[in-house]
Amino acid sequence: MDQTPPPEDNHPAGVPDSVHRLWTPHRMVYIGGAAKPPDDRPGPTCPFCRGKDEDDETALVVARGEHTFVVLNLYPYNCGHLLVCPYRHVADYLDLDEAEAGELTAMTRTAIRALAHSYKPHGFNLGMNQGAVAGAGIAAHLHQHVVPRWSGDANFLPIVARTRAMPELLADSRSRLAAAWAEVTAGPAGSASAVSGP
Repeated sequence: MDQTPPPEDNHPAGVPDSVHRLWTPHRMVYIGGAAKPPDDRPGPTCPFCRGKDEDDETALVVARGEHTFVVLNLYPYNCGHLLVCPYRHVADYLDLDEAEAGELTAMTRTAIRALAHSYKPHGFNLGMNQGAVAGAGIAAHLHQHVVPRWSGDANFLPIVARTRAMPELLADSRSRLAAAWAEVTAGPAGSASAVSGP
């Protein structure tokens, strides 16, 4: 491919530079906050409230418990990036009741098992961002991040081009993880429990 810039008079906006650009206009919805809840009210503006009522394939839900559910992040840091969310629309970890907090922990542990079973990562990042100032993209509805990590999974793209290369489509990740979830939670008699222990 010829990378010689055309003559200046063909570019009224200025002289082309040497930076290569990967155009991702679909991210403007995320950047603009169009899918984020404007305040603390639950409902159709909150993607997690909306996702809990949609069918699992459409909403990219991997597993459901009594008080919480596990969904793929639409804007993942890594392939298999999961979010563990309470059904109830609460913003603060301290607002969870004991049953919700217990199941959120159990679902997080099972998410790690399912990811380990299906993707064989070398490690994990776990965490919650409480409030917009702490980096919460959707501050109004609590969610726990479970991010699988591999040696060498971070390259120059996020730093130089603010771009991540994702090797698997989200729908394929959902199918793979839902199957792994069923395998790691199957009891001795073959029955599945979403929050089974080790």
